[in-house]
Amino acid sequence: MPHPTGAAPLPENRDRDRDRDRTPTALRVAVIIGSTREGRAGGAVGEWFTERARRRTDLELRLVDLAGFRFPERYPERPSPDMTAFCDEVARAEGFVVVTPEYNRSFPASLKQAIDFAYDEWHAKPVAFVSYGSRSAGLFAVEALRSVFTELHTVTVRDGVGFDLLAGLPGEPGRPSEDAEERAVTGMLDQLVWWGLALREGRTVRPYVT
Repeated sequence: MPHPTGAAPLPENRDRDRDRDRTPTALRVAVIIGSTREGRAGGAVGEWFTERARRRTDLELRLVDLAGFRFPERYPERPSPDMTAFCDEVARAEGFVVVTPEYNRSFPASLKQAIDFAYDEWHAKPVAFVSYGSRSAGLFAVEALRSVFTELHTVTVRDGVGFDLLAGLPGEPGRPSEDAEERAVTGMLDQLVWWGLALREGRTVRPYVT
């Protein structure tokens, strides 16, 4: 079954170049863009983040854009092909970066719907957050997501990356905090890799028990 357009690997030519430099222990990370709203900022935020994350040799990234999936409006008796494709992406990954907006002090329904399609596939893996919103930089959405992912037996990393959209989109000239945002990406990914490798080793030694 072909993957939907949202579950896109990195372009093949760039993959070949990076594979030569990637460490043998590179962590398989799914970058999940959680907004499906037309005119969203999530695409620009996700691209800004992944462009920086791709510079690392200890990560193997896959972009999982929920806007590229056709999920059913009602939960079906049997999983649809796109539900299965999303769960396969979650199962394959060893860690996650969730890109989320803040809507009314929480995260979007499209993201919650997708998260709930999987369960065991999330277990004993680390989750990091890149958030955006007005003034709060999406921090209320992140705090709500931490509770959800705790219930799914994940480890959420302490540090994250947040954007105040009142200052403009990431990468736009004149953003006052771009240097701080670059440092935040490095710190967050350092923590994600540490937890990802530690949990990989733990799952190898013994199966996770819920």
